[in-house]
Amino acid sequence: MPDRQKILIADDSEMNRAILSGMLGDEFEIIEVSDGVEAVAVLRQYGNELSLLLLDIVMPNMDGFEVLAAMNKYKLIEDIPVIMISAENTPSYIERAYDLGVVDYISRPFDARIVHTRVINTIMLYAKNKRLVSMVSDQIFEKERSNNLMIAILSHIVEFRNGESGLHVLHVQTITEILLRSLMHKTDKYHIKNSDISIISMASALHDIGKIAIPSEILNKPGRLTDEEFAVMKTHSMIGASMLDQLPDYKNEQLVKVAYEICRWHHERYDGRGYPDGLKGEEIPISAQIVSLADVYDALTSERVYKKAFSHEKAMEMILNGECGTFNPLLLECLKESADTLREELKINSITGRGTRGKMNSILEEMKQHEELSASERTLRIMEHEREKYEFFSSVTHEIRFEYINEPPMLIMSPFAASLLGTGEALKSPRKNELILEILGEENIKNIARAVGGTEFDDPDFTYECDLNIDGTPKKYKLICRTVYSEKNHSRKTGVMGIAVPVTE
Repeated sequence: MPDRQKILIADDSEMNRAILSGMLGDEFEIIEVSDGVEAVAVLRQYGNELSLLLLDIVMPNMDGFEVLAAMNKYKLIEDIPVIMISAENTPSYIERAYDLGVVDYISRPFDARIVHTRVINTIMLYAKNKRLVSMVSDQIFEKERSNNLMIAILSHIVEFRNGESGLHVLHVQTITEILLRSLMHKTDKYHIKNSDISIISMASALHDIGKIAIPSEILNKPGRLTDEEFAVMKTHSMIGASMLDQLPDYKNEQLVKVAYEICRWHHERYDGRGYPDGLKGEEIPISAQIVSLADVYDALTSERVYKKAFSHEKAMEMILNGECGTFNPLLLECLKESADTLREELKINSITGRGTRGKMNSILEEMKQHEELSASERTLRIMEHEREKYEFFSSVTHEIRFEYINEPPMLIMSPFAASLLGTGEALKSPRKNELILEILGEENIKNIARAVGGTEFDDPDFTYECDLNIDGTPKKYKLICRTVYSEKNHSRKTGVMGIAVPVTE
């Protein structure tokens, strides 16, 4: 038998705790505390294992508002929904509670049925939210992994021709990401966001893609290039940009646009003495400026067929003294301030062959940041909007609509259906519910389960005719259903949704 979901009740009144515990104890595991300090301790101990907090305002040692402040401090408010139940019902109290993150506010005295329904709905909403956030996280990770894999293969081909160790592209990505983060914290001049860091560092892997067209005798020449050979070598920036510009189906993608900037202009210099276009200062896109500095630093500190590797200290000295061309003074400050991080991360790259430890953090950070909303907040808003639409259409159509969710087992009925059948809109563990068994019957439940089992991801729909006992009178209905599958695992069924239509219609 699976563990029951846990609800924490924080209230200094033993009677209030007893009422709530008696109301919910048959369905949930109840944890009771009598003051705010105990509540915070339990919240930190159990974390995401808690499905809900029922919180009073007036408590000794630490009141409800202080508990909410602590939940915000420890980032618990994003994962544990809070319903405040209190006799304090002045607008200022209610507004403050919502500002601190509660999802619902119930004033005493309360109706037990209302509390029960709102508890079930809140837990159900957050359960859906967690599944959706997990699904989005998996999708972003897989997309990032696929993109990086293809870019890594392409850049490795270039490095293989170039006779390099295979770490140059990885090093440039790492340095680019570190410099971008430093720049983002230093100034808002370039309006850099976490999503920009991800795209620019990924696109940096393509900076030398044009070298694939450079003859190997020039590319791998151990000595100094002649003027004619150097002129050929310099064409790689335009060749790379041209290759990307000739991708008709993808040239308007942000990644391709940024990669074009980097390919074409990563050899430009801040004083206008670079190539191929002689751009100067801020005429050079910031993406190309940063990759240019990253490219030079790694070229100095890595061994090549024509040179030994310089030390970090010597490379820094050469760059800061202007021996390698002129760079944006702001980026040179970022380079100096990030020196220790650079050495540490590049050492990790050399040992493991993997990207920076911050890479996954940047992906997660990107998920959390979108128009100043966290992923969970954004998902909740989307789901609230969808629920509003569902409730509106359900209220104006007289149809028996339903949705069954496997985990946790729950049956959600449209308002009309709940009113007609007398069931309530949210039923936990419906297969054990006496009223559902009376309306539908055990045999019909088994037959529907078999029909669900016979569906496939590519063919999820089925119909089933049966009698529904409504007010003691059997009436024939056709159930038009669709099995719901996990987006992550197309063999796993997560529930069923459908509509029950009288056969006469």
